[in-house]
Amino acid sequence: MIVEVLVEIKAWKIDKTFSYHVPSALEKEIAIGKRVLVPFQKRELEGFIINILDEVTYETKDIIKVIDENPVLNEELLELGKYISKKSLCNLISAYETMLPVALKAKNGTTINKRYQTYLEVNSIDIKLTPKQLEIVELIKKQGRVLKSSIKSSVVSTLIKKKVLKEVPEEVYRLNNEEKVVDQKINLTSEQELVFNKIKESVNQFQPFLLFGVTGSGKTLVYIKIIEYVLRFNKEVIVLVPEISLTPQIVSRFKKKFGNLIAILHSGLSAGEKYDEWRKIERGEVKIVIGARSAIFAPFKNLGLIVIDEEHSDSYKQENNPKYSTIDIALWRAKYHNCCVVLGSATPSIESYVRAKNNIYTLLEMKNRYNNNFPDIHLINMRDSIKNGYKIISKELFDAINLRLERHEQTIILLNRRGYATNVTCHDCGYVVKCKYCDIPLTYHKSSNTLRCHYCGYALPLVKTCPVCKSKNIDYFGMGTQRLEEELNRMFKARIVRMDVDTTSKKGAHEKIIKDFLEQKYDILLGTQMIAKGLDFPNVTLVGVINGDATLNMPDFRSGERTFQLLNQIAGRSGRAIKKGEVYIQAFNTDHYSIVLATKNDYETFAREELLIRKTLKYPPFYNLLIIKVLGKNEENVVNECNKCVAYLKSSIKENVYILGPAPAYIPKINNIYYYQITLKYKNTKDIINEMHYLNKIYSNNKLVKIEIDFNPIKI
Repeated sequence: MIVEVLVEIKAWKIDKTFSYHVPSALEKEIAIGKRVLVPFQKRELEGFIINILDEVTYETKDIIKVIDENPVLNEELLELGKYISKKSLCNLISAYETMLPVALKAKNGTTINKRYQTYLEVNSIDIKLTPKQLEIVELIKKQGRVLKSSIKSSVVSTLIKKKVLKEVPEEVYRLNNEEKVVDQKINLTSEQELVFNKIKESVNQFQPFLLFGVTGSGKTLVYIKIIEYVLRFNKEVIVLVPEISLTPQIVSRFKKKFGNLIAILHSGLSAGEKYDEWRKIERGEVKIVIGARSAIFAPFKNLGLIVIDEEHSDSYKQENNPKYSTIDIALWRAKYHNCCVVLGSATPSIESYVRAKNNIYTLLEMKNRYNNNFPDIHLINMRDSIKNGYKIISKELFDAINLRLERHEQTIILLNRRGYATNVTCHDCGYVVKCKYCDIPLTYHKSSNTLRCHYCGYALPLVKTCPVCKSKNIDYFGMGTQRLEEELNRMFKARIVRMDVDTTSKKGAHEKIIKDFLEQKYDILLGTQMIAKGLDFPNVTLVGVINGDATLNMPDFRSGERTFQLLNQIAGRSGRAIKKGEVYIQAFNTDHYSIVLATKNDYETFAREELLIRKTLKYPPFYNLLIIKVLGKNEENVVNECNKCVAYLKSSIKENVYILGPAPAYIPKINNIYYYQITLKYKNTKDIINEMHYLNKIYSNNKLVKIEIDFNPIKI
């Protein structure tokens, strides 16, 4: 028996299978999709079995070891890997590895340890027992089996040695998913019922839906209802959320309905926990997977529904290789299984909205809040506020927070920047403390009294003397969540909790903060954009946004869209129950259409304004966008190769393509690597893909620079 193996080397010249002979002792273990350990040159490497042959005419080496009990890649995932490789221009091995949990990417044929617990069972009672021994035997006999660790007696080992008792190991999963099922009937509004029925009609066919529902319209209830319906056909469901901060609430709601039918996949789990959850799915022990982006690769064999909640989120695009779009993968899998996809959002991406208007997606709308209680939104001009002596928190927001504290209601404050200060600057000469490896200012973190780079991790003790002019007149500029937390504690007698990357780095931190705030252990929740979407706190009646126009200053054509989405989403966290909600948005640029229309909750007008601009400037959805990044340690080499790329593209592509650059990237240097980029706007995808494949192969062996190609990037 001969097998074709794709080995774990990420090089274009080795992006192919190699033939290996299967020793007779291993033949029964062989199956397509399993990992094997094989000799390759002078090394031992892992690889995937891609095909099985009877024989070949040339000499082959023997497989060393079959790693897996069962295939880790089924027929569908093997095909999906080919699609990802072609679409994102990555090696096939990279595509396959990205679909698996980290525990299945172990080196040298090793796998992560499974976890077992040992039970005791009565084996035989052929000998005379002491009263104590007899007591233990009778206890176990009565219960059938007993957990060994639950019996604290020295006689147990004696009984095992004498074979009166036998040890029975049983595998256990690391993640405790136990939750009491509450058989609560879901009553849909007439609007929700219409949406449910529309999706219900298409359950057994490929159909993408865009569920455009305002914040608080009850999209989750519709998801639960349609999942309940899909499960009747013994089919499986994937539910995606953009942030792991959203998983605790949605998992809790789903488990009350579906109990142990749920597996969870996200980056907050340990390698062992992910491995266990993945095996539950692969073994068919669960019917629903809830998770972030990577959960789209859950190894289900009979998918009946894919739900992508908050479909507009940037986090659904993988920024590292392979640079895949989760929505693209979802559509591919839905087509393969002939099932429907539901993309849900209160602020759909412009591209999805246009697809729905052009009948590529079926548009479903829910325009009413579940409680028919929209919050009142106030726009505060901070230029006027500063003149009146209120630099951080406006007088209006200050009074509103105090009112909530008096009423024992809760407040959410959004500031989409972590750290204490955005930069440290010398007042005398203007020197800004920057990362020595990246071309960006260091952020001050007061908790550790350090200056940190949020890109490479470089850290410095706080600089107290200017290294240029030796002045001690150094100050902090800008504001992050740490500093705002300090200011809020100074202003209010309130219990404040902060939720950002710094406070949620420890395992279980997301869950704890959300649980504590839900139980009203805190009065104010302060955080970055991770608190802006999907969270539901019934006692929150006030939302405050600090620097609501900050995202408008980003050099990106999507800055207006991101601003509208962020403001609309965070506003939707207020007044979600019986009590009326209020929102205060503080900004300097209060005339910008994205901010004005966000305060009016007017998505349609915003979309029209945005589309007019994009059409004029030839941006998506009217043109496709592609970024070629050229990177290297020597800036001159990077620039030279960029110019060569541009010259080649201009000579090989003639029609309907606009080539911009080369130009330094938004952050031109990261970790001592220089980044330049070329931007392409185009319509004919086929021609572009062929040219990019050629460039990718040309530069795969270049020792001076590397290139990264990103189709329809999230950021430019």
